[in-house]
Amino acid sequence: MELHYLPKVWKQGTDFLGTRYAILCGAMTWVSESHLVSAISNAGGFGVIAGGNMPPEMLAEEIRKTRAKTDFPFGVNMITVAPNFRSHIGVVVREKVPFAIFAGSIPSGKDIEQVKAAGAKVLCFAPVLALAKRLIKQGVDALIIEGNEAGGHIGPVATSVLAQEFLLNHITEIPVFVAGGIGTGEMIAQYLALGAAGAQLGTRFVVAEECIAHPRFKEAFIRAHARDAMPTTQFDPSLPTIPVRAIVNEGTQDFNRLQLELLTKVKSGEMTKEEGQVKLEEFWVGALRRAVIDGDIEHGSLMAGQSVAFAKKIQPVAEIIEELVAGAERNLAEMAKGNGSEVGNGLPPAFRPGLPIN
Repeated sequence: MELHYLPKVWKQGTDFLGTRYAILCGAMTWVSESHLVSAISNAGGFGVIAGGNMPPEMLAEEIRKTRAKTDFPFGVNMITVAPNFRSHIGVVVREKVPFAIFAGSIPSGKDIEQVKAAGAKVLCFAPVLALAKRLIKQGVDALIIEGNEAGGHIGPVATSVLAQEFLLNHITEIPVFVAGGIGTGEMIAQYLALGAAGAQLGTRFVVAEECIAHPRFKEAFIRAHARDAMPTTQFDPSLPTIPVRAIVNEGTQDFNRLQLELLTKVKSGEMTKEEGQVKLEEFWVGALRRAVIDGDIEHGSLMAGQSVAFAKKIQPVAEIIEELVAGAERNLAEMAKGNGSEVGNGLPPAFRPGLPIN
């Protein structure tokens, strides 16, 4: 398919990433490893290795395996609150990874400087506009804003609200990529029209042929509807918990029972709040592995975004990306025609202030 609009509209994103398409794959623990990451990069997108709680030597090996499978850019996602976070920074620096992505919480200026000094570009998740501006001052090269429609650990604000807050003339200095609940090219086009540099998707790629997730895990996604991917609930502020969005199953009830058990111990003084929070995180790490690797879809964790509604069949990564690209191009063309722009001239200035139109 010949592209007239997308190359101009997401040029900031493709130039930054060095990719054909400004489509990133979100880092999903146990899922985003060398097979899926390299397939996405080879298909013109941007693959991201999920560092998660991976042992440092395993992360280094995963980086090397990815390099052996693709010559195209990819990144490594590091969770700032993970036990191996410091070691992961060392691996990223030593392996000269071209892109480092910080998630979990706001990294320190020293963390950012260390990675940039090794030649990597830094992307960071920004949940609040004020923090985003602070990160820009600290040298972050790009931002990812992710709404609560996403899978896994989520924040309180919807993607559509975050996009308006960040993109409408607030953050213009660096690229901003939008994530959370995106499952179609048409929705990517809408965020591009607001000024996004590109989009990040995760759930849609779980059902890719190249994804190593267990067949039962993929089948659970294919059967699910958007309303099946629900966030967990915090029962009491005495034990703060970050909501996790997943397809509801027996594992959800296991988490609720554990939360109540730990809450009782915290309130009685038998356990500290911090110890309780660690136990809850350990639950998710183990439950996710049981589902993704072992195929336990009853008691394992089926972390998924509401865009699971669009994960309806197993497809090659290249086919998924081409569908997204085609949908985005068609939608942008419709918007342009509706505003009197001829095909090939790019989007009208009304869609992207400051966008040069030939």
